Amino acid sequence: MANNIVILAAGVGSRLGRPHPKPLTPLSDGETILHRCLRMLTSRFSRHSIHLVVGFKKEMIMEAVPDVGFMYNQAYGDTNTSKSLLKALNIAGPGGVLWFNGDVVYAEEVLDDLLPHIAMDRSFVCVNTDSVAEEEVKYTLDSDGYIAQLSKTITEGALGEAVGINFISSQDRALLAKRLEECDDQDYFERGLELAIEKDRLRVEALDISAHPVIEVDFAEDLARANDTF
Repeated sequence: MANNIVILAAGVGSRLGRPHPKPLTPLSDGETILHRCLRMLTSRFSRHSIHLVVGFKKEMIMEAVPDVGFMYNQAYGDTNTSKSLLKALNIAGPGGVLWFNGDVVYAEEVLDDLLPHIAMDRSFVCVNTDSVAEEEVKYTLDSDGYIAQLSKTITEGALGEAVGINFISSQDRALLAKRLEECDDQDYFERGLELAIEKDRLRVEALDISAHPVIEVDFAEDLARANDTF
């Protein structure tokens, strides 16, 4: 089982236009994105295994969920998720790491789909084959069926979207950390995965969770869609 669960929650989230960290955005039932995620995670994993990478207005998050672990990305204003994930991989205890973008709203059934793959300790990226939007991180596969490309800039052959839920195995973790070190400050963590795939032949499975809704809340219309869906 996943030894470490990490939620990336350091960003400013300026596109949503809220005065608080985006994970603390309330849904229509009053529960925040973060509290909803933690409620579902703690029904399946130990709370002691959960850490948040915080930055922007970190005190608000730490006060809202005081009973999990925290890692501080002090360069949150100048860096992107590649450096937040790098911090988590360097600090977290031994074993594989399951990580989430802090603005992802997902169906609880997604976690049940992940469990057998985590138990096998095999690296994966959760994907949705139903949608290939311009703003989202897209992916392609190699001839063996593993992730080949993973970025927002794929223009041809994209098979779907990466939804912001991922797992790096215990044996692949050091390799990913090394490539995240090479990423530019403004790179998303997907660039680290791409570098490891290109340079080290890292094998990352595309785990299709299209049967269950997953919505990354970047804009007001995403929040409205999440409220309509969940």
